[in-house]
Formats: sequence, C-alpha cells, structure tokens
Amino acid sequence: MKLLITGANRGLGLELTTEAAARGHRVLAGIRSLESTRTKINELQLRYPNQITIVPLDTSEEHSVNYAATEVAQRETHIDGIINSAAILLGRGQKIEELSFEDMDSSFRTNLYGPMMVIKHFLPLLKNGSSQSIINISSEAGSFANACGGDYSYALTKSALNMFSAQLHKQLTPQGYQVYAVHPGWIRTDMGGDQAPGDASESAKGIIDLIECKVKVKDRVSFIDFRGEPMPI
Repeated sequence: MKLLITGANRGLGLELTTEAAARGHRVLAGIRSLESTRTKINELQLRYPNQITIVPLDTSEEHSVNYAATEVAQRETHIDGIINSAAILLGRGQKIEELSFEDMDSSFRTNLYGPMMVIKHFLPLLKNGSSQSIINISSEAGSFANACGGDYSYALTKSALNMFSAQLHKQLTPQGYQVYAVHPGWIRTDMGGDQAPGDASESAKGIIDLIECKVKVKDRVSFIDFRGEPMPI
C-alpha cells in the first residue's frame, strides 16, 4: 500500500511511519519544514530509503497542502490510505476564564481544518487507489459522553473532527472506503507526556492493522479506538 501520513516526524505519526515501512508499505511522510524536528524521520528514511518519501506539508496552511498534493500527483498515480496524525495541544490546564482564543484559532486550523484540507486536496489521488482508507487520529477528549472540564481547544477540535469523520464515513463508505476517527489511547509522546500508560508503538500497530483490514469494525460506527472497538460519541 501507499500511505500518506501527516505529522510523520514525531510522536504517533513517527511510530505509524515506522510501523508502515516495517510492514513493507510505501509512506509519503508529511512534515512541517522545521529542521529541528527532522532528525528521526531522516534516520528512518535512511533505514527504508525505497519506502519513505518526505513531503513538506504544513497542515495549518491550505497553500502548503495544495502544493504538496500537486507535487505528489506529478510523481504518483495514486495513494491507498491517508492517516491524519498532525495535531497540536495548546492551553493545557487553562480555565475557561483564562482561555486564549488565539490558541483556539490555531488549534482549529491544525486539528480540524488541517485534516479537512488534506482530504480536500488528496482525495483525487485516493480515489485512484485500492482498499482506500481514511484514518483521522482523534481522542476520547472529543467525546460528548466523556467530556472533561478542561483542555477546551484540544477537546473541541477533536469533537469537531469526529463529526467531520462521521460525515466522510457516510459519504464514502458506500463507495468502498473505510473512514474512521480513531482514539489511539493516552500514549507516551511529547503530547501525551511521560506518565501516559499507553505505548505509541502498540497504537501504531493497531492502526496499521485497521488500514490493512485485519480488524473487523461494526457497521455504521465511525469513532473507534486503535483496536477497532467503538468509542462513545
């Protein structure tokens, strides 16, 4: 398979890229052009030189997403899956009285508009693929049923991402696509922190299993965990 993975230079995105390449898939590794965060993805590319292609891709800017899709389309005829992993967590611990709407704007641009822009511009390539999959990395923080009193920017963007995923699920599954918002668990990454109980590599394995259709997911469910189990909306 040929997969586009955003946020591929760190955290879960890096683990997903590693797992996909280890299984023999080709990965278009979308990263922001920040030299300080490229070391690990560059090392991974050296390990899998024929399987990983770095694609400069700032998911917070539509012109960057559009340019990346145009460049990829000049080299590739198709992709088979998209994993929207790029995300930010701003304003952690802020009370509503302290809420920064600059943080809110930035969070929506990256966490919601980013995946929407990626699908908008890369869907033509995905339509040419086979066993097409769209995985939007979400969080239980975006669940109405499990709402917590905090992390407003992050939780609200993930809730909106769940809705967008449900819309895509409704639109594209009749055409044979699988579309899911996936909660990877609370995992040890820069975002999740060292105290998180979950392992990012385990989550990555589960998500790639989903891409490979090794896991059966109940019909009409669009929000699941990395094992394919339904999550409460």
